[in-house]
Amino acid sequence: MDTGSKRGRIMHTMIRVGDLDRSVEFYRTHFGMDVIRRVDVPEGKYTNIFIGYGSENSDPMIELTYNYDVRQYEKGTGFGHLAIGVSDIYATCDRMRSSGVTVVREPGPVKFGTTVIAFVDDPDGYRIELVEERL
Repeated sequence: MDTGSKRGRIMHTMIRVGDLDRSVEFYRTHFGMDVIRRVDVPEGKYTNIFIGYGSENSDPMIELTYNYDVRQYEKGTGFGHLAIGVSDIYATCDRMRSSGVTVVREPGPVKFGTTVIAFVDDPDGYRIELVEERL
């Protein structure tokens, strides 16, 4: 792939959501993400919100896509999870659980390793892996 003089980069991961405001609130509240850009396309009957950390020009984003009048999607078997680094995984899970977020795998070392992970579900049922970052 020819990307000129610089390497390519991951720009975003797109997930379809059934309630845009609910999803934005989830990623803002529990992960401190900011809405970077919103694109409303009424003629196409959809809205995209790019949410994440930093700049869309240099940092990967999550693209939340809301298709008008679609409240739920089938996840399929190909999607695995999003991964988000956190500094204190135990406190993060406790805080999220007390807010009603489903923790589907409690924090602990990955099987056969030492990296501490946990899994939660977002409001649309997408799996998010929390990875405790060693700073």
